[in-house]
Amino acid sequence: MLQAADLTIRLNPADDVVIARVELPAGTEIIKEKIRAFVTVPAGHKIAAHDIAEGSPVRRYNQIIGFAVKPIKAGDHVHVHNLAMGDFQRDYAFCADFKPVDYVANPATFQGIIRADGRVATRNYLGVISSVNCSAHVCRTVAKFFDEDFMAQYPNVDGVVPIHHKTGCGMGSEGEPVDLLRRVLAGYATHPNFHSSLMIGLGCEANQINNLLAAQGLKRSRQLQAFTIQETGGTKKTVADGIARIKELLPDANNVKRETVPASHLTLGLQCGGSDGYSGISANPALGAAVDILVRNGGSAILSETPEVYGAEHLLTRRAATREIGEKLVQRIHWWEDYTTKLGGEMNNNPSPGNKAGGLTTILEKSLGAVAKGGTQAMMGVYEYAEHVSAKGFVFMDTPGYDPVSATGQVAGGANMICFTTGRGSAYGCKPSPSLKLATNTAMFNKQEDDMDINCGVIVDGKASIQEVGQQFFEIILRTASGEQSKSEAMGYGEDEFAPWILGPTM
Repeated sequence: MLQAADLTIRLNPADDVVIARVELPAGTEIIKEKIRAFVTVPAGHKIAAHDIAEGSPVRRYNQIIGFAVKPIKAGDHVHVHNLAMGDFQRDYAFCADFKPVDYVANPATFQGIIRADGRVATRNYLGVISSVNCSAHVCRTVAKFFDEDFMAQYPNVDGVVPIHHKTGCGMGSEGEPVDLLRRVLAGYATHPNFHSSLMIGLGCEANQINNLLAAQGLKRSRQLQAFTIQETGGTKKTVADGIARIKELLPDANNVKRETVPASHLTLGLQCGGSDGYSGISANPALGAAVDILVRNGGSAILSETPEVYGAEHLLTRRAATREIGEKLVQRIHWWEDYTTKLGGEMNNNPSPGNKAGGLTTILEKSLGAVAKGGTQAMMGVYEYAEHVSAKGFVFMDTPGYDPVSATGQVAGGANMICFTTGRGSAYGCKPSPSLKLATNTAMFNKQEDDMDINCGVIVDGKASIQEVGQQFFEIILRTASGEQSKSEAMGYGEDEFAPWILGPTM
């Protein structure tokens, strides 16, 4: 555990930098490191522990986070002005650190909702899903009818959720872009947190509902109804029809009860957004500790945001259960390198301005902190975006780093809860799956307490260990899965954050 009096945080004896715990005015003596701050160093930022020659690699977590672009003096602020990306070889060492999961003898439980097919829900919603942007207004209007006063008649139903987006046409009727969209929509339409779903289209869009259902092996049923504005006779009639269908479904949806089920039915989507210099020190490893507990209890967790594991992927390939799993992750990394090059970008376009203001300098540094969310257990699979996650334990899903797009893929793949770390104060919800927020530092937690579910800043403050906070958060996960509202749910988040990954040209 850190000592509250420490001015800086050293993560590894081999590191070239330490992290300022508080703002360090120029001239501040850092006794443990035997250095003096050369300039003012903001809280969460890096300070050189010794002289670093130009061109030398700079290490944090005993991993390379970049290279010095000019000589750096001991005590100097290390950031974008003197540290930059550079190429270096990664040792993927496939499966070198693989260890079978050591499952607990008596798994934890929560109060879940068992569906007819045996899957377990953490929430009980009805969904109104648009196949194309042209039907978004109708979906919103149908769902809006079922306001809080109306839903008071159905206390066991969490609400009626509109799922709408900006695409579905202006694209090919066949090919990867529409295949990906169909995978996302099918994943939501059949998600266990939806008791039932209506899928509404316009009728003439590229993403034809019949083709979507056929491609995903789905059939219309009482729980999955699908129709279009054009065949129903226009907006007014379609809204009326949608409302009537939901009214017919509500009594059955309300006739559910929560039952004691093992934690193995939980699948967490792991996210970080608005990261700062503390993310890899407090909230991310605390979430990783909770993930390790969940996996040992038979549950699953999905790490994603491929651009935000770039430069740290070798830490995951070492944990792969098979070489094939590890190589699939490396293939996705190479795909992203090619993708960004074709579009005139670079992997280091991430971190964002907010990340940099919080102390992060390169994507290498951000990634090394981000992978800590995934804990230490074996990596049991690598999945395409929005692909159904069938493996138990810790897995990876290829997604962009942009949180709404990434979490949308995770939920489509089966995540029934999102766990989201933030240092700058991201506000986010993700219906139909509840979203929990982990604050990296106490100052931000105190400022945005209405948005945050747990303060991991106590780790930085020296008041609790990573394992203690991880255990505390695991208990919050179980309570939330049992029906306790997350902060984002209490604030009404979750109906506007659905954001499928859009590939290819818009025509």
